[in-house]
Amino acid sequence: MNILNTPIMVGNIKLNNRIVMPPMATAKAGNDGKVSQALCNYYDEKSHGSYIGLIITEHSFISPEGKAGNGQLAIADDSDIDGLEKIVNVIHKNDTKAMAQISHAGGAAKTSITGQTTLSASANPLPRAGKENTDIPKEMNLLDIQKVVDDFAKAAIRAKKAGYDGVEIHSAHGYLLNQFYSPLTNKRTDEYSGSTLMGRIKLHLDVIQTVREAVGKDYPIALRLGACDYIPGGSTLQDSIAAAKEFEKAGIDLLDISGGFCGYINPYSKEQGYFSEITEELKKHISIPIILTGGIVDAATAEKLLLENKTDLVGVGRAILKNSDWAKNAHFYINKN
Repeated sequence: MNILNTPIMVGNIKLNNRIVMPPMATAKAGNDGKVSQALCNYYDEKSHGSYIGLIITEHSFISPEGKAGNGQLAIADDSDIDGLEKIVNVIHKNDTKAMAQISHAGGAAKTSITGQTTLSASANPLPRAGKENTDIPKEMNLLDIQKVVDDFAKAAIRAKKAGYDGVEIHSAHGYLLNQFYSPLTNKRTDEYSGSTLMGRIKLHLDVIQTVREAVGKDYPIALRLGACDYIPGGSTLQDSIAAAKEFEKAGIDLLDISGGFCGYINPYSKEQGYFSEITEELKKHISIPIILTGGIVDAATAEKLLLENKTDLVGVGRAILKNSDWAKNAHFYINKN
């Protein structure tokens, strides 16, 4: 049975197939975050032939203080819309759907890059995978939190104006929303308390609600969740189940599963689709489509993960980064077999 090449609905949009190119930082934007010709050429090459069902473009900072690094794409000002529209146009020209990933780095930002105070859920260093970090961010007050909520909504409006088919809220890989979600970094005692799951996801729910109000009821909203930290005292599979249920109730149309403070990997699994233990369990509890990423490099494995009902879509990152014909080759392989 051929599932990889079959269409699927995400909200009110139809994807041609189940292959997703997940957001991968290219550092091809200008230092001001503006879209470059090199970036347009990159997305033109990746989407050529319409063999990828959905491209989620690289994480884009929603405000200057939320910028993660030089060369990161910006969605922080209305002047960014024209450039983003160019990216969308090249992807749509190739009959491929596009979502914008919107992000705030929080405590993972550096004052040397942003020129601003680094903010996080709490005032403690981040245990980011593979990165030494002794900087102590400032704990956000309620005004800081409200600004972040508003900035996410403004960024989502810009994505819609640029022609994106949907928007993905970034809460993975140790960035701001992930910092609120993880008990490793959320030590708050207020309504965003780190001691309860509902406290840890309150900012997510605030963002989802405000973004939904901003873009309307029919515009697809995805959320990328760093579901498990795989670190003692960190977020767990049970956390991700409870959180996913709340996100679906709040109006998320698509859940994109990745790692938390462990980064992009599962330290306990080297098999392709190494977050499949999470997505398989989540599919028992929610009805919205799920994307599984994590080391998937061959079409046969991608098809097997779909056949075994471990996911609805497969995110193929580094393999497509290395070989722009990966999705084309997968399409013909699955059709032959």
